Amino acid sequence: MNYDFHIGIDYSGAKTPTSRLKGLQVYAAEGETPQIVTSPSIPEGKRWNWTRQEIADWLIEQARSGKRFIAGIDHGFSFPIRYFHRYELTSWQKFLDDFVEHWPTHEPNMYVDFIRDKKPARVGSNTEFRITEKWTSSAKSVFQFDVQGQVAKSTHAGIPWLKHIRDEVGEAVHVWPFDGWKVPDGKSMIAEVYPSIFRNRYPRDERTGDQQDAYAIARWLGDVDEQGFLGRYFDPPLTDEDRRIADLEGWILGIA
Repeated sequence: MNYDFHIGIDYSGAKTPTSRLKGLQVYAAEGETPQIVTSPSIPEGKRWNWTRQEIADWLIEQARSGKRFIAGIDHGFSFPIRYFHRYELTSWQKFLDDFVEHWPTHEPNMYVDFIRDKKPARVGSNTEFRITEKWTSSAKSVFQFDVQGQVAKSTHAGIPWLKHIRDEVGEAVHVWPFDGWKVPDGKSMIAEVYPSIFRNRYPRDERTGDQQDAYAIARWLGDVDEQGFLGRYFDPPLTDEDRRIADLEGWILGIA
């Protein structure tokens, strides 16, 4: 097995970065069945949910611990290539820097919808899709808000936290595939995932839908890693041109 720790995160873009949300769920496994992970700030004897800020800080803590992990997070990590061309963005790092300037959804008391109401200078159309989304039967555009199963809100809320993690730990974590399609030996990794691919492979038992998604991500990562198949998903069969586009758009781990 390549990784010591397999993490599944079901994400939510609701409310503010410090709001406790039932849609934020974390499961993790160290060579066993994934178990729910609770917020480290929870008082003894209490039960409460994660915040987006806490999840980012927890991943930073894992990166600094020396433990080699792979984490799958359920939100888009980037936007379609037309967005890059429209705003003259030539790298994913420039995309991150530009995005947080126009969509500062990591700031205190900030809602995604607050920024939407102000009509920001950086927008996309819900008819724009990344290549990886076109390779699925049901993935929605990262710009398609206000529909059942949307990923737009969680994506717009989550992207600034990817930048925060990179700013804090640098090369200690490989954000796939933007830091390269091949993951260096000994390095932890964070990747975009789509729980619909995995959720029905495993019995739900008593878990909520959000818990099942996080569980299924962690379980699938652990299973394919143990079986020695994980590496094949790092290299989807793309043409040279599609790979150049996906270098900017990113890719959903598990789609091959």
